[in-house]
Amino acid sequence: MKRRRRKKLSRDLLGAIVAGDRSRVGALLRRGADAARGPLGNGATPLYTAAVQGETEIARLLLAAGAPPDAESRGVGSEGTPLCAAACWGHTATVHELLAFGADPGLREDGGTGWTPLEWAERGAHAETAALLVAAGGG
Repeated sequence: MKRRRRKKLSRDLLGAIVAGDRSRVGALLRRGADAARGPLGNGATPLYTAAVQGETEIARLLLAAGAPPDAESRGVGSEGTPLCAAACWGHTATVHELLAFGADPGLREDGGTGWTPLEWAERGAHAETAALLVAAGGG
């Protein structure tokens, strides 16, 4: 696939995720959009973006299309893992989906030096999310 087309698909995918357009996300993935990489190949991953937004169905589509559940985003203001992002905002259903696809509940973000998903959930006073993470072995 040509580089220009890949970039356009990635930009369109990011826009569809932010808009919460599940059917468009699915169509873009079928057309070849990369579920694992953002528009510039760095910065926020599509899965991180879906996790921050609490878009559980979109996260499921991305995970099924091969998005790695523990890939860390590096963009300014969007650093961290998808599980930490979902836990931070108390998106319990999205946390559940990420765990179902193998996200590590004990993985610290920032290359292993940052907070765990459980620490994010507790600091945000998201008791239901924290309980789910504890049950999954997060600590």
